[in-house]
Amino acid sequence: MTLKLTLRELSVFLAVAESGGVTRAAEVLAMTQSAASQALASLEAGLGATLFDRVGRRLLLNEHGRLLLPRARAVLDQAHGLQGLFGGGAIDLRLGASTTVANYLLPERIAAFRLAHPQARVELEVANTRDIVEEVAAFRVDAGFIEGPCHHPELVVTPWLEDELVLFCAAGHELAGRPLTADELAAAPWLLREPGSGTREEVERLLLPHLGRFNLVMELGNSEALKRTVAAGLGVSCLARRVVADLLQAGSLVEIRAPLPPLMRRFHRIVHRDKTLTHGLRQFLDMAGD
Repeated sequence: MTLKLTLRELSVFLAVAESGGVTRAAEVLAMTQSAASQALASLEAGLGATLFDRVGRRLLLNEHGRLLLPRARAVLDQAHGLQGLFGGGAIDLRLGASTTVANYLLPERIAAFRLAHPQARVELEVANTRDIVEEVAAFRVDAGFIEGPCHHPELVVTPWLEDELVLFCAAGHELAGRPLTADELAAAPWLLREPGSGTREEVERLLLPHLGRFNLVMELGNSEALKRTVAAGLGVSCLARRVVADLLQAGSLVEIRAPLPPLMRRFHRIVHRDKTLTHGLRQFLDMAGD
């Protein structure tokens, strides 16, 4: 069967989708505008479908384009993997991680990998769990490490590390130093991570069945800011023990005792089901370990 599309045409399609126009796509790909336009027209003719809505000077993905986009990324990703298959072991990884994982778990693993492979190039994108899931699904990163659940149908989710969450407040807070009932804990002023955060989802999953509700007074998009705001006396919260260990040891935060089971969760590793696991990516995933 004769192919009706080329990798060059898919590259132009992807560049137009990301830039919103042929002119910018041509600049990115170091092509003439006419060559980029011709490649896009050839792709649409070969597929028998238009891929963009023309809105003024902008090209916006239509239903066909949105359907093609992740598949085009997968094909180009696999092509890059083939191109480097016999290239002397060069490694170029794009990783994504949710905030807690990026700050407290991956740095030493990336450092160990770079020591073992000094020529390797590793990029790390940090965002909340929801955003990292979308990055992996769109092939913008090779693999993701997340702290929340993932049910995306196109991703392979593998349990990675176990983590303990801890309830805490400032040492001088009125709730410090005594056991709290579930009702007292529910009524306390709560500070939580933002919606979309894996920690937020896990805190809700583990605590809401016992507390019923949170008296939410503030949401913060960063765990460091959250723990320090709590340390300033504003309320109570729940984060990974490894995140608050420094302030617990310093005495500015204290654990809250309450009639609750251990608050344990699992971090997960995610890759796209169509992702080509290159030699370098396999090596990193093996080194990241359990």
